[in-house]
Amino acid sequence: QVQLVESGGGLVQAGGSLRLSCAASGIIFSAIRMRWYRQAPGKQRELVAGITGGGTTNYADSVKGRFTISRDNAKSTVALQMNSLKPEDTAVYYCNAVLERDYWGQGTQVTVSS
Repeated sequence: QVQLVESGGGLVQAGGSLRLSCAASGIIFSAIRMRWYRQAPGKQRELVAGITGGGTTNYADSVKGRFTISRDNAKSTVALQMNSLKPEDTAVYYCNAVLERDYWGQGTQVTVSS
């Protein structure tokens, strides 16, 4: 059974930093592409960053240079380091595993105050 559990969200002032973590179980983690998405109120869910099993990364233009995705295959975790946060980064952030279908975590709230 695939399970994704996010942690690390919270309230931070603009310009601050947060680190999100996602712990995966029930999958051969090292072979799986992992992604972080976010969904702000009234908006569609959008891709923030992705990382392949081999460590190749991609980012949304809106977060390039501010966010860094990384993974620890030994611990089956993927992290999102978010720096220079802006109020428009406020959203629920979701961990995603790309298998025969998409698997999602429960989400973690990130709120950036101005």
